[in-house]
Amino acid sequence: MCGITGWIDWNKDLTKHADTIMKMTETLELRGPDAEGTWLSRHCAFGHRRLSVMDPANGAQPMIRPVKTGERHDCVIVYNGEIYNAPELRKELEGLGYRFRTTCDTEVLLQAYVEWGPACVDKLNGIFAFAVWQTDEEKLFIARDRLGVKPLFYRREEGRLLFGSEPKAILGHPEVPSEVDAEGLAELFIIGPARTPGHGVWRDMHELKPGHCLMYDRDGMKISAYWQLQSGEHDHDEQQTADHIRALLIDTLNRQLMSDVPVCTLLSGGLDSSALTALAVSYYEQTGQGKVETFSVDYVDNDKNFLAHDFQPNSDAPWITRMSSHLSTVHHSVQFDTPELVDALEAAVIAKDMPGMADIDASLYLFCREIKKKATVAISGEAADEIFGGIRGSIVKRRLVRIRSRGRSPPICGPGCFRRSCVTNFVLRSIWPTATVRPLRKCRD
Repeated sequence: MCGITGWIDWNKDLTKHADTIMKMTETLELRGPDAEGTWLSRHCAFGHRRLSVMDPANGAQPMIRPVKTGERHDCVIVYNGEIYNAPELRKELEGLGYRFRTTCDTEVLLQAYVEWGPACVDKLNGIFAFAVWQTDEEKLFIARDRLGVKPLFYRREEGRLLFGSEPKAILGHPEVPSEVDAEGLAELFIIGPARTPGHGVWRDMHELKPGHCLMYDRDGMKISAYWQLQSGEHDHDEQQTADHIRALLIDTLNRQLMSDVPVCTLLSGGLDSSALTALAVSYYEQTGQGKVETFSVDYVDNDKNFLAHDFQPNSDAPWITRMSSHLSTVHHSVQFDTPELVDALEAAVIAKDMPGMADIDASLYLFCREIKKKATVAISGEAADEIFGGIRGSIVKRRLVRIRSRGRSPPICGPGCFRRSCVTNFVLRSIWPTATVRPLRKCRD
C-alpha cells in the first residue's frame, strides 16, 4: 500500500508551509516505508509515502505531467493502489500519441486523466484512491475505487480542504483538533467495528464513499457517484456459473500477481485461500517463476487447546499442511502467544486510528509484520464469505436445528449433518428456492 495526503487552501500561500505538509505525510510512514515526496504550489500541497510494487526505481510521487506537450500547465497526482488493466490503458494511450517515461501504473493513471479527465475512472480496473490537481484551473479531483478497498478521508472548512489515506494525516495538520463528538462515539461503541458509509468518526471528518469522486475548486465541493452495484437476473446454469467464476478468478489473480517485488499468498487451508493458492501455483508454473511462498498464522498451543465450535468446526493446521504439500509451496507458519497480542494492541489501534477488533487487529498487525520480511504483496481470500454467503453458516445451522426440533429433516443427508457441502446447499436453497442443488458426494453421519 501507499499513503497520500493533501491540502487545498484559498486563503494561504502553501509554499510557505512545507513543514506542515511534511508532517502530514510523515504520519503515513507505515503505509509507505520505501520513499516519500511532497509537492507545493500557492494553493495546493500534496504528500506521498510509497510502498514500491511496480518499477521501484521510477514512479516517484507526487508525479507531474504537462497537460499537453510544450504547455506550462501541469497535472499533479498522488495515488494509492493498483490499476490492473494498466497495460491495456497504456497501449490505448500510446495509440493516441502519449509517451511514457516509466513502467509504473501511476504514470498510466495520470496520462489517462490528462486524456479523459474525470471520466477516466470508468476505464479503470483496480483498487485505488487518487487525487489530481490541475494547475491551470486550480481544480482538485479525487476518486476512490468501486468497492472502497483503498481508504480516503477528507475534512472541509471555509476556504480549505484536507484529505488523507488515514485520519492521522488530516489530524497531523496543526489547526485540526483531535476530537470525537457524540456521533463518532456512537460509531465506535454502537456499530463498531463496522461504520456508517461516509462517516469519518473524528469531528467534521468524512470518508469518500466507494465508487464516488469529489471535485473541489473556488466554487465549492461536489461529490458524485460514478458507479453502483447493479442487480440483474442470473441466467447461467450451474456449469456456466462455475466456469464464469473460475475465469474471473484466474483473470483477477493473474493481473494481481504481476509485480516487481516478492508476492505470496495467505493459506488457511480453507476453500477460498486454497483455490487462490492453487491458481497462483498454476500461474507461476506457466510463467516460470518457481515456487509460491505461502503464509499462515496460529496461536501458540492451539493444537493442544483447540475446541471446535459453529464458526470453526476443525483446526486449520492439518488442512494447511495438506494443501501446502499438495501444491508444493514454500510454506511459513507464524505463531503468536497471548503476551505478544497484548503488547501489539496499542500499535494496532494507532495503525487504524481508532479501536477495532482487539486481538484480531493485533494478530493481523503482527502477521503482516512477519510477512513483510519475505514478501511485499500478499494475496488473500478476504471478502469471499461476503460474496458467496459463507458468513451465513452459523445462521443456517441454527435454522437447521429449528427444523429438527419441528420433526423435519435437514436437506440432502439427513438429521444432524452440518458438513459444509450440505450447509452450502441449504444456503443455496434459502437464497434461490427454485434452484436445483445436489451434494458433491454422500456425507457420512
